[in-house]
Amino acid sequence: MQVYLRLLQYVKQYWPAFIVSVVGFVIYAVSQTASAKWLEAFVDTVERGAFEDRIWLALAILGIFFIRGIGTFLGNYGLAYVARYVIHNLRLDLFKHLMILPSSYYHKSSSGELLAKLTYNVEQVTGAATNALKIALREGLTVIGLFGYMLYLNWKLTLLFLVIGPIVGAIVGIAARRMRGISRNVQKSVGDITSSAAEAIKGYQVVRIFGGSQLEIDQFTDVSQQNRRQTMKMVVTQSVTTPIVQMLVAGVIALMTFLAMDPDLIQEMSTGQFIAFISAAALMAKPVRSLTEISSMIQKGLAASESVFDVVDTEPEKDSGTLKLENVRGALQFDHLSFTYDSDGKTVLNDINLNVAPGETIALVGKSGSGKSTLAGLLPRFYDASEGEILLDGHNIQEYSLASLRNQIALVNQQVILFNGSIAENIAYGAMANCSREQIESAAQAAHVTEFANNLPEGLDTLVGENGTLLSGGQRQRIAIARAILKDAPILILDEATSALDTESERHIQDALENVMQGRTTIVIAHRLSTIENADRIMVMDAGRILEQGCHAELLQQNGIYANLYQLQFSETADLPATKQQPDQE
Repeated sequence: MQVYLRLLQYVKQYWPAFIVSVVGFVIYAVSQTASAKWLEAFVDTVERGAFEDRIWLALAILGIFFIRGIGTFLGNYGLAYVARYVIHNLRLDLFKHLMILPSSYYHKSSSGELLAKLTYNVEQVTGAATNALKIALREGLTVIGLFGYMLYLNWKLTLLFLVIGPIVGAIVGIAARRMRGISRNVQKSVGDITSSAAEAIKGYQVVRIFGGSQLEIDQFTDVSQQNRRQTMKMVVTQSVTTPIVQMLVAGVIALMTFLAMDPDLIQEMSTGQFIAFISAAALMAKPVRSLTEISSMIQKGLAASESVFDVVDTEPEKDSGTLKLENVRGALQFDHLSFTYDSDGKTVLNDINLNVAPGETIALVGKSGSGKSTLAGLLPRFYDASEGEILLDGHNIQEYSLASLRNQIALVNQQVILFNGSIAENIAYGAMANCSREQIESAAQAAHVTEFANNLPEGLDTLVGENGTLLSGGQRQRIAIARAILKDAPILILDEATSALDTESERHIQDALENVMQGRTTIVIAHRLSTIENADRIMVMDAGRILEQGCHAELLQQNGIYANLYQLQFSETADLPATKQQPDQE
């Protein structure tokens, strides 16, 4: 009930349209009752031989159906108006909340599951929020109207309907509990289908080159079969419940027919009233059946609502800071910093202590899993430290608002994210959308984007496709670098920023990055040590700790971990065949 009441809050703000809908369904219910009354008048008129009244009877039937049409239109349109706004607002609330959830939430949830919540689950909510209300109002008011008319005609016979009420309620209650559980399984299976399909579609090249087509087909078949089985369970439950209720209603109508034809009762009603009574009882069968089907709609909608509200109720990123960053110098201090993932309790960073002067370039190197990216991710507060603190210009970064803090940081990831727009739109993304064309072109020039963009049909206005699928890896990375250049933030994080570039492009980009890094505090994460030789300091990390630090020359002299890594990479490069040392073609 709490979930349903919360869902109805989305309906409440559109109460004028809802009232219009109620009025429409009242009109519809009155027209149904008027049909039974018309039948009474018709039979009595024929029995009396008053054929001169046939014109009024003919006009009455036209009037009844005209009024019913108006009521149907008002009822359906009013609730449809409310329904689409409910879906729109619920989907918008869900998407807005997804934008502020912590990174840990995305690690635990698949993209397919979240997309299913945004699409399929939200649509299912309509059943509980509006469709169920539509049937409840339209059919419920119809039942009330017909029941009242039958009471008026013969209250003794009409009371028989009250006998089956508790029985119908018990059957519907049992079905409702089963429907809720099945609906949860159906919605989960839709998420599994979306995830399976998304992985296969995005990774189609890997799937084909490694012969995984049949494996993906088998996996997709399994999740689709699971969806089919769960849906059929729902259909069986609903299909069994409805005939049982119909038989109960039919049994009462049959009993009423038998008793109504008792000579003593027939004498109390005219022929028209008798036929109208039986007709009204028969007309009640359909709305009663429809009312029993409300339960399945509500249960599917409530199961979907629970999954949506679970996301909406998830604690967003902590943003308790109130300070606004202005005139940032870029002095950083990592003070006894440790970090542990909540999901598995694994310690990734252990007692990191590091001071970074304004404008200094710090390079982080080490094998995979040493904590380099995690350390950089703590700076824009994608995660919060488990112990210790990070100071920016002397203040704990948690004292700054997230928007203010992140506004001072530019980021280039190893895995470049582009959006389905033009090259220029991807460079001037988000808060930079109002940058002038000259600024965009200048950033593109600095990042060597114009080198390939000038050869494209629309230049910088060329569409890149979903996540830049129409471009090479190196081209996508140059666009990401141009985006960081355009932001012109005082703090720069480069996470393998040149990993997707060929040798020649890397040389050009390295020159551009060195210009960009001038006067900015820069954190560089790199596996290729040749790209960070000019860093002010190099931090060698392993198992979440800083084991060595110093400039390139100092670390080579120490003949430690860094020197071994450098010599290993240098020897590997020297041993490569001449053909392998040629620049990769993008």
